[in-house]
Amino acid sequence: MENLLNRITLDPEIVHGKPSIRGTRILVSSILEYLAGGNSVDEILEEFKELTKEDILACLAYASKAINHQEFKIPAA
Repeated sequence: MENLLNRITLDPEIVHGKPSIRGTRILVSSILEYLAGGNSVDEILEEFKELTKEDILACLAYASKAINHQEFKIPAA
């Protein structure tokens, strides 16, 4: 899971410091909203060509850690 979390970044210069997928301006919360709305991983990958399956799994890993209030490090961009 830690390798996946390396795909997430918090940078005050990118999307106001909200968690995003490294190298993009795509918010973790946006991907989670797509998943919650019933979109499949394949549908999300079709919409966001620059993402990989691992990026989507990283969003889920981030959400899992955050919801459980587990302490973890996210590197700055």
